[in-house]
Amino acid sequence: MQRGALLDAARSLLSEGGTEALTFPALAERTGLARSSVYEYFRSRAAVVEELCAVDFPVWAAEVENAMEQATTPVGKIEAYVRRQLDLVSDRRHRAVVAISASELDAGAREKIRAAHGGLIAMIVEALGDLGHEQPRLAAMLLQGSVDAAVRRIELGVAEEPAVIADTTAAMVLRGVQGVPD
Repeated sequence: MQRGALLDAARSLLSEGGTEALTFPALAERTGLARSSVYEYFRSRAAVVEELCAVDFPVWAAEVENAMEQATTPVGKIEAYVRRQLDLVSDRRHRAVVAISASELDAGAREKIRAAHGGLIAMIVEALGDLGHEQPRLAAMLLQGSVDAAVRRIELGVAEEPAVIADTTAAMVLRGVQGVPD
């Protein structure tokens, strides 16, 4: 239960203030634990983030997968893949994981995050193959790059509404994967 409370506090801290906000004193204050108690659960900030990824990323991926399962065509699956990820940007589980760059994590944590992202990309490879792409894995990675760029744009809080960014990204990706000219 304490570990869950610490992870919840970490999500909040990362969502509210980014990496600078995630400190062991802040975790202790948010949970009412002694600072030394926090160290009993996690050895470092990277360990906190690694566990957040291990707990939250599968939930996030399952939501994307569920959205894709509702679609009946390869194009519908691709659109669901893009839109669900962009819908999840406002979810604090996602904001927390994005708040820490991979360069601040140890090699083990970076590898776990890479593997989790690889699983996400694998979800879309089949739909791209069904559309006839000769290199569906490459196409999936490029498609995910578009989603990642849209995520960053939404997180910046730019002038466009998140729905406009999502619509534009989905339209661009769908035109691209179907080979439809502008």
